[in-house]
Amino acid sequence: MDMSKGQITKKKLSEMNLEELWQLFPIFLTEHQDCWKDWYVEEASLLGRILPQTVRINHVGSTAIPSIQAKPIIDILAEFPKESNLADYKEILAENGYICMLQNADRISFNKGYTEEGFAERVFHLHLRYYGDNDELYFRDYMIEHSDAAAEYERLKLRLWKEYEHDRDGYTDAKTAFVKSYTEQARKLYRH
Repeated sequence: MDMSKGQITKKKLSEMNLEELWQLFPIFLTEHQDCWKDWYVEEASLLGRILPQTVRINHVGSTAIPSIQAKPIIDILAEFPKESNLADYKEILAENGYICMLQNADRISFNKGYTEEGFAERVFHLHLRYYGDNDELYFRDYMIEHSDAAAEYERLKLRLWKEYEHDRDGYTDAKTAFVKSYTEQARKLYRH
């Protein structure tokens, strides 16, 4: 906020540093909400209209696991054929409210629902990947089918929540070993 000359101006998201963003968008967990599935279905329908029909779209992340608390952010995985150029879809996604957050040769991540005032009612993370780069599907399915592992994951998330409330990278890093371990188990279990 700039208080010079008696005017209050807010920074745009693109002008904020990481610490300011983490303060504005803290980690918080909530009980599972039935509306998350509906939000995913509606957003997947939009994505199905603006992305090629060859794209496979899935609800991933903790909001896709009905038995656990989660950050109220809908994670969506969109898998593309290898011959696609993921960057070709940046403009159409931007026109539909998505902000590109991270891009490399094989992956692009977008956010939607982040405002200068904080979270919108509906928040989405969209992950563009190539077919087969989908560990999130293995992890999701394993957690849904193994309630004991899902409960263990929820306990881990609850334990890390306050420690990393304003440090998303730290929160994600602290969960990595758990997620990798169960993803490996799921890959063996679901190899076919």
